[in-house]
Amino acid sequence: MDSSLALIWRAVTLARQAVDKCGPTANSPRRQIMVAGSVGPYGASLHNGSEYRGEYIECVTPQQLRDWHRPRIAALVAAGVDLLAVETIPAVQEAIAVLALLRDEFSDVKAWVSFSCKDDAHTSHGEPFCEAVAQCCQTNRSQLVAVGVNCVAPAQVAPLLASVQGLQVPFVVYPNGGETWTPGVGWTNKEGCVPMVKYLPEWVSLGAQYIGGCCQTDAEDIRQCRQFIDNHNL
Repeated sequence: MDSSLALIWRAVTLARQAVDKCGPTANSPRRQIMVAGSVGPYGASLHNGSEYRGEYIECVTPQQLRDWHRPRIAALVAAGVDLLAVETIPAVQEAIAVLALLRDEFSDVKAWVSFSCKDDAHTSHGEPFCEAVAQCCQTNRSQLVAVGVNCVAPAQVAPLLASVQGLQVPFVVYPNGGETWTPGVGWTNKEGCVPMVKYLPEWVSLGAQYIGGCCQTDAEDIRQCRQFIDNHNL
């Protein structure tokens, strides 16, 4: 554990060095670069792919989830991240456990919560996305900077955001590139992908304020999104 926590510290240090080299520029004078510390799902530690489905949530208690997340969150906070990215969370119960931990033990830390979803209406574990977002807000709205989705197909983002339009909370979205994951084969259907930047107008209109890319996206995707945002003074 000590070596892994040291690596977290080193990662934050390197990110800080990158920020120092890439601050506001003539083309993006308003840009404020922040370092977000990744807080991924408990299921990833099981090495069985359950982080993409969330069934493990039925076998762990909220206290076990808090105890598992605590040392990594403490390391990220001590290393000086600006906020936490509680991401690729498949089940609302885990999001609630983390938000409660932040409320009770890390009350000065801001975070976003980003769910993985199996379709355009449900988390990977099957809870209605709109209910998951509402429960996050009810648990700890004061520390939430945004709620949203990642590691989903880009075409799923708009209907997911549309389902939570009644909630007064900013949204974060960073979907995959649009390819299809085929077990035993890998990513397929690259030729059918729509450039991510094409989706941005609708996402922004639905309240997305934090936008990025997850699996199968690259620096060119991010460059195009950044250019769109700058060109539209967003």
